[in-house]
Amino acid sequence: MTSIDDLFKKPFLPSANGGTKRKFEDQDAEAAYKSAKLDASVQDAPEDEDEDMEAGPELPPDEDEDEEGRFFGGGTNQHTNAALDFVDRADDGADIKAEKIDSAWVRRLGLSFEKKISKNSELRAKYESDPSKFVASEADLDAEIKSLSILSEHPELYKEFAKIGCSASLVSLLSHENTDIAIDAIEIISELLDDDVEAEQVQWDALVSAMLEADLIDLLLANLDRLDENVEADRSGVYHSLSVLEALSSNSTTADTIAQEPILKYLLKRISASEKSVSQNKQYAAEVLQVLSQASTTVRDRLIPLDAIDKILQLLAAYRKRDPERDSTEEEYAEDLFDTLTCLSYPSSGKTAFLAAEGVELMLLMLKEAKFSKPRALKVLDHAMSGSSGQLVAEKFVDAAGLKPLFSTFMKKNLEAASTEHVLGIFSALLRLLPGESSHRIRLLAKFVEKEYEKLDKLVKLRHEYAAKARNTEDIDAGAALYCLNTLDVVLSWLVAEDGGARNNIIEGLADRDEGLDTLKKSLQEQLEGIDAEEEGNMGEMLTALIECL
Repeated sequence: MTSIDDLFKKPFLPSANGGTKRKFEDQDAEAAYKSAKLDASVQDAPEDEDEDMEAGPELPPDEDEDEEGRFFGGGTNQHTNAALDFVDRADDGADIKAEKIDSAWVRRLGLSFEKKISKNSELRAKYESDPSKFVASEADLDAEIKSLSILSEHPELYKEFAKIGCSASLVSLLSHENTDIAIDAIEIISELLDDDVEAEQVQWDALVSAMLEADLIDLLLANLDRLDENVEADRSGVYHSLSVLEALSSNSTTADTIAQEPILKYLLKRISASEKSVSQNKQYAAEVLQVLSQASTTVRDRLIPLDAIDKILQLLAAYRKRDPERDSTEEEYAEDLFDTLTCLSYPSSGKTAFLAAEGVELMLLMLKEAKFSKPRALKVLDHAMSGSSGQLVAEKFVDAAGLKPLFSTFMKKNLEAASTEHVLGIFSALLRLLPGESSHRIRLLAKFVEKEYEKLDKLVKLRHEYAAKARNTEDIDAGAALYCLNTLDVVLSWLVAEDGGARNNIIEGLADRDEGLDTLKKSLQEQLEGIDAEEEGNMGEMLTALIECL
């Protein structure tokens, strides 16, 4: 008995809807389609093996589907024929009214959609052992699903579409026995939820709420388990599934809802899959994981117990010495991994996991050996030492001989602005976290004052540069400059309080611009007045103590 897959299987044609943020990369064909505009694809005729055969095209098959089960008839279906008739009448100058797309239209569309689902379901149940009896209904359902694409151009109808139950019906097709139908449904859902669709928040929320109530996430996950990425159509299904997850991660509330353990486990497994080169789906899974981890603290709290930090560190170890190719999928993948690690190393539980997985040691190796990874490793370390819970990370950093590569990086000429910002953040954290009179703090202070205070000279010089940038309100980087200026003032104030020689050196450097310790004091006072209630505890105490020392 011919299987339904043999009868129905068709080549994948990715959506070319301009609304999608990215496109699935079809390795075999670059042709693309907008599903609302085209209902079927015309296949190239195979080359004749017998050169003596009669020339000219073959007659269309008698049935509605060809020998492979595709739904072309004479190369068109009823929707395509209607479109061609429309064009013919337009060419003849006929008076044609454009169909009004409103609530009545979406109800008619929904009724037709539901009928196609019901008919296909009935025929499948009746002729379960004979796919040829229901393949035509599958073709009609396939075309009907694609016709829903036009809704992405009319998001004002999303609420009505959800109200009449069609969004739930669309979601239900993710469990359809025919994976091609399921993949088409996934693609349309992805298209409707894409952030390029000009939907108001209330419209988008109405559609998303209805889809989530229809078990979108569970069905999406179940469908991912049956898709084989060695098959191109299935590979596209995985891609569009990831696109749906990315769209749903766009706000913290929805991210919390969808980022349950099964989804997070799937993403961690997918980014860890062994591949000769990083595929588009592997990179996309890493991107979705990064978006989710950044969306809310709840998601981060769920990821950390799943050994996410250890898994990501193992994947990043490949870039300790080797740089990914510039502007490649692999470079995006590695960037996403670093960004996720940065988010996960911020909470207290994340710092503990980061230490246990020897994250400090790996980041320091990257500071010494890697080009691509160096600035990203600085960013991770900056976040891992943030907050009052970063003390153990700070101490491990010193124990692991991190001061030498840190100060060497700081003293390099033409250090990128982002790297400078993270180095200053690490300086501030070390001065704030390392206990007074401890060996760790003594080693840190020794690095600042060695070689005739050259590090202090550069700190004061940087302060002058950032002060000038922060005062220039027309500079787009003025905000970042103000952040660095505030961090510098905290670092300089610590050094003034810690060491007499450093104090004299800093006062002398500030005097070159007619400034003094009062300048630092004023800066700290402004920072103290600007902190919110959550920061008022430790940060407020630190700033108050430094102001008194000045």
